[in-house]
Amino acid sequence: MRLRFSLARLLASTSLVAAVAMGLGGCTAMSKLSDVTGSVGPRAEAAPTDRATADPVRAVEVYGERYRANPKDADAALAYGQALRANGQRAQAAAVLEQATIANPGNKALLAQYGRALADNGNFQQAYDVLSKAHSPDNPDWRLLSVQGTALDQMGRHEEARSYYASALKIAPGDPGVLSNLGLSYMLSRDLPKAEEALRQAYASPRASIRVRQNLGLVVGLQGRFAEAETIVKADLPPDQAAANVAYLKEMISRSDAPRGAPKRTPVASLSQPD
Repeated sequence: MRLRFSLARLLASTSLVAAVAMGLGGCTAMSKLSDVTGSVGPRAEAAPTDRATADPVRAVEVYGERYRANPKDADAALAYGQALRANGQRAQAAAVLEQATIANPGNKALLAQYGRALADNGNFQQAYDVLSKAHSPDNPDWRLLSVQGTALDQMGRHEEARSYYASALKIAPGDPGVLSNLGLSYMLSRDLPKAEEALRQAYASPRASIRVRQNLGLVVGLQGRFAEAETIVKADLPPDQAAANVAYLKEMISRSDAPRGAPKRTPVASLSQPD
């Protein structure tokens, strides 16, 4: 496999930009790369704890029953919306949460979850607007600031996005998720040295997720240091997962060698997974 690439051409690739954009809003492991934003509020993102709902499919069934029994119940809608997102049913999650916000106007936990669901579906401007109502300048939520930054990045408004990450880092200094988002923001604007700097800071944190490691490996690989990138993504992992990570990097980097107009296959390893 050829690993030479044109950086400008690679970063201009629709498929790569889409993959990185997904990585800006998600949350661990290189079969699905990183928690970059964390939760958006204790109630909005509370994960199921009982064994009956540990499985995403089962969680959809359990919380779906509770929601249908009382669609106006905010807690039921939150749990059902999160379960749907975790199970990949993103459009349905957005629809459920939209109705819940109508039934419970001003509920910030619902607004936060609804904004995340909108971002899942690529409705970035609407997601940004909804998230702006989920917290306020006098009482900002650093997690929501980071998510708003990702929405701005996905709209190509990178400088604005970085101001949101900076605000989030003032509240949560050194948070690896926010730093990872910042690194990907620089990557999208083709400033790879700054991207690497931010991602190395994130990687140094004991709280860094596996996705942070993968984001760092990708940025290092995009600068032509593939052997170093391979070492980063393979470190301390089982052989099968390490091999999958390396294959992912090779595929992402080698896309620039594909003939113009050739179809681009979505890699098995994605930069995103539901949080």
